[in-house]
Amino acid sequence: MVTAVPVFYDRVELYISLAVWIFCLVLGAAALLHCLVQRADAFPAIGTMSKTVWLAMNGGGLLLTALAPQLRMGYLSIFLLISAGIFAVYLLDIRPALRDAVDGHGSW
Repeated sequence: MVTAVPVFYDRVELYISLAVWIFCLVLGAAALLHCLVQRADAFPAIGTMSKTVWLAMNGGGLLLTALAPQLRMGYLSIFLLISAGIFAVYLLDIRPALRDAVDGHGSW
C-alpha cells in the first residue's frame, strides 16, 4: 500500500511545534519581566489598562504556555496562541508607548 505522507511527518511536526512553544516561552518571559520593572503610574498615562492587569495577563499567559504540555494540551493549543497574542500586543504596542512616556526616546 502506497501512502502520500512521509514517514518522518510526525517528527517534523513535533520539532516545529516545540520550536514555536519555546519561542512563546521566551516572548512571554520578556513581556512579563518588562512589565515588572515599569512604573505603575506610566500605564494610565498612555491610556491603557493598569500594570496589575497587564501583569496578570502576561503572567497567566506565561503560566498557561509553560504548563501546556503537562496539561496534555499539546505544544500548539488555542491557549498558547491567545497567550502569544497577548505577549505580542504588550511588546509591540504597550512597550514602545511606555518607553516614550517614561524616557521620551520614542519606540524601542
